[in-house]
Amino acid sequence: MAKELKDLTKRADDYSQWYNELVVKADLAEQSPVRGCMVIKPYGYAIWEKMQQTLDKMFKETGVQNAYFPLLIPKSFLCREAEHVEGFAKECAVVTHYRLKNDPSGKGVIVDPDARLEEELIIRPTSETIIWGTYKNWIHSYRDLPLLINQWANVMRWEMRTRMFLRTAEFLWQEGHCAHATAEESEARTVQMINLYARFAEKYMAMPVIKGVKSANERFAGALNTYTIEAMMQDGKALQAGTSHNLGQNFAKAFDVTFVNKDNKPELVWANSWGVSTRLMGALIMTHSDDNGLVLPPHLAPIQVVIIPIYKNNEQRDQITAHIEPILVKLRELGISVKYDDADNRRPGFKFADYELKGVPVRLAIGARDIENGTVEVMRRDTLEKFEAPLEGIESRVRDLLEEIQENIFQKALTHRQEMTRTVDTYEEFKVEIEKGGFILAHWDGTEETEQKIKEETKATIRCIPLDGDTTPGVCMVTGKPSRQRVIFARNY
Repeated sequence: MAKELKDLTKRADDYSQWYNELVVKADLAEQSPVRGCMVIKPYGYAIWEKMQQTLDKMFKETGVQNAYFPLLIPKSFLCREAEHVEGFAKECAVVTHYRLKNDPSGKGVIVDPDARLEEELIIRPTSETIIWGTYKNWIHSYRDLPLLINQWANVMRWEMRTRMFLRTAEFLWQEGHCAHATAEESEARTVQMINLYARFAEKYMAMPVIKGVKSANERFAGALNTYTIEAMMQDGKALQAGTSHNLGQNFAKAFDVTFVNKDNKPELVWANSWGVSTRLMGALIMTHSDDNGLVLPPHLAPIQVVIIPIYKNNEQRDQITAHIEPILVKLRELGISVKYDDADNRRPGFKFADYELKGVPVRLAIGARDIENGTVEVMRRDTLEKFEAPLEGIESRVRDLLEEIQENIFQKALTHRQEMTRTVDTYEEFKVEIEKGGFILAHWDGTEETEQKIKEETKATIRCIPLDGDTTPGVCMVTGKPSRQRVIFARNY
C-alpha cells in the first residue's frame, strides 16, 4: 500500500485532520502563499468542472443565460442597500490605490501615496449591487422581463478561520440574478432554483439534502426570504450546500430599476438571486469518503474507470493493450470516462493505492493469464469488493456497476442521515442530544431572542424550517410558547 495511504489520519481519530490531509493527498488542492486562499489542482478542478458543466446545462434548460460582471464594485454601490452592506461589511477587501513605486530606502516597492483612488473599490463578496446597477440600463419595459442571468466567477470574503473548499477567503461559485415583473414570478423562480440544486445534489453528488427556509436571523443580507438545501456530513455536522434568495424589490429600490408595465405605468422590478460554490467540493468529500481516501460518485468522477495492465515485459504489455483497445473504444462510446494506465514509472500496487485514494469508482486489472482465461479483475471503490468478471461484455457490466455504485453511496448517506436525526421536546434533552451530532427536530417559538440563546448556549443553529417537515403545532422547547412546526437544529460548517 502506498505511503500516502498509510499516513492518512483515520476519521474516528481526528475527522478534521482526516479531511485536511485528504484534500492534499488526493491532489485536490493545496494552500497558497495568500492567507486563506487555495490552489485548486488539476484533479480537483476536473471535479469542479463536471459540477459546473452539469449545473450550467440545468440552468440553461430553465432559460438562464450566462454573463460576466466586474470583479471590483464602487463602495457607494455597496452602501445603497442598508441590510446588504451591514451583512458583508466585515468581510470586504478594499482597493484604495492603483500604483506601486520603488521604496526610497531600496527595500522593494511601496504603495504610491499619490495614486489613491477617488472612490475606493470593493472586491466583490457577492454581485447584487454591481449587477442591479447594470440592470437599470437593461430594463425599461415589461418586454425586457424576465431577465434570467447567471455568472460563473470568483468572490472574496475576508474569512478569519479558513479551511480548503469549505471556507476560504477567495472561492469559485455561480451566482444567478433574475428580474421579474411580478412578485409571484420571482417567488416561483426562487423555489425553482432551490429545487434544481436539490436535484443536482441528490442525482449527481449522491448527497441527500433537506430543503427548507432560513430563519430571519440566518437569511441572506437584504433578502425577504432565503431557501436552502442542508446536507449532513459523516461527523454529524450540517453543511449549507446551496441557497436561493427572494430579494423582493429591495435592490430595485436601491438602484431605481423600474419598468413600464402593460398599462403603461412604471413599476419596480422583483428580484431573486441563487448560488452554489466550491464548498460543494468539501461536501462531496465529507459525505462519501472513507479511511482509504476519496469515494467519488460516478456521475461526477473525472475518471470513472481505470484499467491497469499487469505485465512482466513489453511483449505482455503489448498483448494486453491489443485486447484492451477495443474495450476502451466501447466504454467511451457509452459515455464513460476511462483511463488506461500502462505507464512504466509506477508499479501496479502503487497505482492501485493511488486510484483508491483518488476515489476512482471502478478499477479493472488484467494480466496475461486473464487474457488467456477471458477474464478481468474488477474492484468497486465504494465497497472495496473485488471479483472476477468475463472480459466479453465487460463494457455493459461496467456501465451497470457505475449506476449501482451511484445509488449505493446515495442510500448509504441517506441511511446515515436518518440514523443521525432525532426528535426532542425539552431543552434539557436537546442539550444532551446536540452533543452527539446530527439533526435535531425541535419546536421553536419563532423569535430571534430564543434562537440566539440556543446558539450561544449550545453552538447549534437553526439550519432550516423544512418545506416538507412535520407541521404539527407544539410548544417551544425553551420558552413553552406556541410553535407552528418543528425546525432543524445542528452544529454546522
